Amino acid sequence: MIVIPMAGNSRRFTAAGYTRPKYELPVGKESLFALTVSSFAAYFDSERFVFVCRSEFGAEEFVRGECSRLGIRRFDVVPLERETRGQAETVLLGLQRSGYEHAESLLIFNIDTIRKDYRFPAECEFADGYLEVFSGEGENWSFVQPAAAFTRRVARTTEKERISALCSTGLYHFARAGDFVAAAGQAIAAVDTYRKRWSELYVAPLYNQLIADGKAIAYHCVDSGEIGFSGTPAEYEALLGQRR
Repeated sequence: MIVIPMAGNSRRFTAAGYTRPKYELPVGKESLFALTVSSFAAYFDSERFVFVCRSEFGAEEFVRGECSRLGIRRFDVVPLERETRGQAETVLLGLQRSGYEHAESLLIFNIDTIRKDYRFPAECEFADGYLEVFSGEGENWSFVQPAAAFTRRVARTTEKERISALCSTGLYHFARAGDFVAAAGQAIAAVDTYRKRWSELYVAPLYNQLIADGKAIAYHCVDSGEIGFSGTPAEYEALLGQRR
């Protein structure tokens, strides 16, 4: 199952004068939504996709139309009537309302990132979950701290706290959806403490609970050239420049 949360307010785009949700913005002849979701074109026939959106702006109709046009065989759209406390809660609501099996694999991906020709990495097949990362600069990312230089095992994850150069691409995998649900439930149960540290309910820090429970969490590193970011107006405009 592939879940794509898209229920944010896109405040930076609104402040920059954009009047429609960022996933509707054009990139060449396609929408940003279509390019992002097409990252997983290899799985359009085999996986169920769950899109968690806001109930405003005709989002559900837009998503259904794009999914049908792209040829996604199985998909659910979960509209939310209220703002959530972060991506982790958005995904949790999507799972609860669309249905899930505890043991089914869960992959979460940002709606504003393009990851060309994604394939599940074979070296992560037997992990309890993995994060996709790249070597980057700056503080505005989720970060992974390896357990050792010679392993792909994760010792710790953080949000907006630079503990290494390994920055998340926004792709998170859980071998069992039930593990994510349990970790997200614990975060929500202690939401004030969680938000005091991380500011909102992000997905990446949830792995720390799994690691504490003895789960094997891995990371897979890709070249930054394989990723197209458009989470801010500046990134979107740069992406447009690359596509000309």
